[in-house]
Amino acid sequence: MKNRLTLFIKVFAAPFIVIFLSLQSYAQNHAQNEAFFKELINVERSTVLLNNQSQLVPVKEIRDLNIASINIGSAYSAVFDSLLNKYTMVTSIQSTDYKNMQSFNDLNEDLKFFNLIIIQVTDQSLQDPRTIPFLLDLQRNKNLIVCLSGDVHSLKLLEALNSPLIWTETKSPVAAHYLAQLIFGGTAAVSALKHDVSPKYKFGAGYTTKSIRIKYTVPEEVGINTAELKGIDDIAAEAIREKAAPGAVVMVLIDGKVIYNKAYGTRTYTDTVPTRITDIFDLASVTKISATTIAVMRLFEQEKLKLDTVVGAYIPKARSTDKVNISVREVMLHQAGFIPFIPFYRNLSNTDYSRDSSAAYPTKVADNYYIRKDYFKTVMWPQMLNSALANRGKYVYSDLSMYFMKEMVERQSGKHLEKYVMDEFYKPLGMNKAGFNPRLRFPKEAIIPTEDDQLFRKTLLEGYVHDQGAAMVGGVSGHAGLFASSNDLAILFQMLLNRGRYGDMQYFKPETVDMFTVRQSSVSRRGLGFDRWDPESAKGYPSRLASEETYGHTGYTGTCVWVDPKYNLVYIFLSNRVNPGVSAKLIELNIRGRIQDVIYEAIRK
Repeated sequence: MKNRLTLFIKVFAAPFIVIFLSLQSYAQNHAQNEAFFKELINVERSTVLLNNQSQLVPVKEIRDLNIASINIGSAYSAVFDSLLNKYTMVTSIQSTDYKNMQSFNDLNEDLKFFNLIIIQVTDQSLQDPRTIPFLLDLQRNKNLIVCLSGDVHSLKLLEALNSPLIWTETKSPVAAHYLAQLIFGGTAAVSALKHDVSPKYKFGAGYTTKSIRIKYTVPEEVGINTAELKGIDDIAAEAIREKAAPGAVVMVLIDGKVIYNKAYGTRTYTDTVPTRITDIFDLASVTKISATTIAVMRLFEQEKLKLDTVVGAYIPKARSTDKVNISVREVMLHQAGFIPFIPFYRNLSNTDYSRDSSAAYPTKVADNYYIRKDYFKTVMWPQMLNSALANRGKYVYSDLSMYFMKEMVERQSGKHLEKYVMDEFYKPLGMNKAGFNPRLRFPKEAIIPTEDDQLFRKTLLEGYVHDQGAAMVGGVSGHAGLFASSNDLAILFQMLLNRGRYGDMQYFKPETVDMFTVRQSSVSRRGLGFDRWDPESAKGYPSRLASEETYGHTGYTGTCVWVDPKYNLVYIFLSNRVNPGVSAKLIELNIRGRIQDVIYEAIRK
């Protein structure tokens, strides 16, 4: 009898115990999130922004800022600095590194190349005789923002401070979470002092601000119970279990608020290092809308690139080919008649590449792999210019379209594509990790590996673009090559969802965003550069619950980003489904679409 009972528990009861414990865990998470949100509201109501006559808070222009965050006494600087770095690159410095010195002069000296200093202090750390002279010294020649936590009467000690001062009585991770976002406009200042503190800081003192960037919060803030998103965990676990991808990151924004950002699995199937939400992924064809299309939109607004002007007007070498009279609009809609792609790497001879770099082989394709000089100019580009044209006017998805658009963007902007989008969008938006050729800026440990490419490059690809054609042109192409984190994409596509506005800056006219992202073709679902909701998809593309307003793109490496204006939603999924080799399981299991379904179901409850 005892053995039968044991068998029953193993076979029948155990799964229900697991389900019960899982549901119990989600119930606990919901309770914790409710408590977090309640405390966040209390912190918001009791935090006061003072001395903001210069309107430095919220910080708007960040393109040319070199920012340091100095912690003098806060126990929650890790939370604070982590949130700051979601908005732009910030260097963290601990005053304890200078604890044996009579003054903070050495610390001040180390700040000479920073032009914005953010300092956390507490009521206790103001008692350190070095602190106030340090603050007053900094405000003479630096942009300074001071965050003070603790007893309100400690404000008396800062009567001589004229720089923005954010005071909160609360010392907690939630308060640190709020303060950091207030500085960059993820949250707003709404409160004033409730009584006189000193001749300078009187009852009613306090500046109000508005939210100008995305906010990081919990699902409960937008009315979603965390338990309603449990399906995301289940589907991500299925993807990893079924070897659809070794790891993934999922991010969800609703109403400009990040309510979900979670990493799953490991970097590779043989790696024990967990995937992190900060990891950098190869975006593959998401490059088309995250780099090339936004560059086209900018040049279109400047009237440097016109949709109904022909390719031959912008690319002189096309004038002697049958590409001469194709319009830019046709190229952007994938209706130019281009063949889908050219497998350039299959035609390489032994003299076309080298395992060592040199003047003759300068173009790096991967570790220990270099293409000969001018290979794109003398081989690849002529092949594209002279490739067959078929089905013009019909929808045929083609990577060649964005090779052509890259050439037009560079000719009309006068800049390389990677520099143009970095200067015009990524830096001013605060997209810290977005860019081409990430190994030039980040260690490979920060970048998720893709394919173990034994056919072409004979190596595991770590920070080198997976797409062979993009690799052969040095990692920068119009159709692939961009790498980014989930947070980078959240910023960029929230700007587009805002119809061109972010950080109190207008990147595009609303009508430009509207035009490029709505359906523009009578023969396909496409916008200009953007993929869209497909009314003819049997299982629902990109999701069975997505609205007809939805736009975005997928990427071959297992990525996607979708914006649904009807629900004020941005959904991001990043993975490396091509590791160790290309697998179709992510698509067959509809992992990306099913996760998106879970999000809609939670919204619509």
